[in-house]
Amino acid sequence: MILRADDVQKSYGTVRVLRGVSLKLDAGERVAVLGPSGSGKSTFLNCLGGIDRADSGRIEIQGVTLNGLDEAGLARLRRESIGHVFQFFHLLPTLTADENIALPLQLLHWKPDARRRRVDELLAAVRLENRRSAYPDTLSGGERQRVALARALAARPALLLADEPTGNLDDRSGQTVLDLLRDLTDRSATALVLVTHSRAAAAICHRVLDLHDGRVIRDHPGVDSIS
Repeated sequence: MILRADDVQKSYGTVRVLRGVSLKLDAGERVAVLGPSGSGKSTFLNCLGGIDRADSGRIEIQGVTLNGLDEAGLARLRRESIGHVFQFFHLLPTLTADENIALPLQLLHWKPDARRRRVDELLAAVRLENRRSAYPDTLSGGERQRVALARALAARPALLLADEPTGNLDDRSGQTVLDLLRDLTDRSATALVLVTHSRAAAAICHRVLDLHDGRVIRDHPGVDSIS
């Protein structure tokens, strides 16, 4: 099992955002967390990724319990085991596409030759070999998100967390990113938690959690579970 979350609860002041959310996820499994704005989707994702700490409950990634880790331990776990894709890309503007993809590998002290091979492999996978030397401000939104996806998968994480990855894209670019998310996680057996408000985006997942007011009101098969 890659991810296990049991009875996760989170409040900000007097506002209860998560009211006991649970999730189990195996290697290669994709789950969409679907719900309206304010339902707790992004907060749940941030707790899973160690960006935010749950008030109570238990979160494990590959058997490591997040609750007991200090900030250094959380940072190490995020670098080694978790990839993140965000709505607004978060690429470093002073680095080229290939340098952005290589950055997590540098932080993990990959040797230059291995780093170069991995970056080449990922640029080919997201079909951006001819844009490797481009800076983010010269890329389209869809191209930026494809670079961000390659960067998130660079270190071969066990778990990929995606927060509205198509929310800032047109329909065509968004579908390209969704197809890549499905194909690349299939290829690498990476588990995916996809936060979205879009049922079309959720269609690439094996399961769908409908979240409302901080609670899972329905856990049901997604389109990919029957395709």
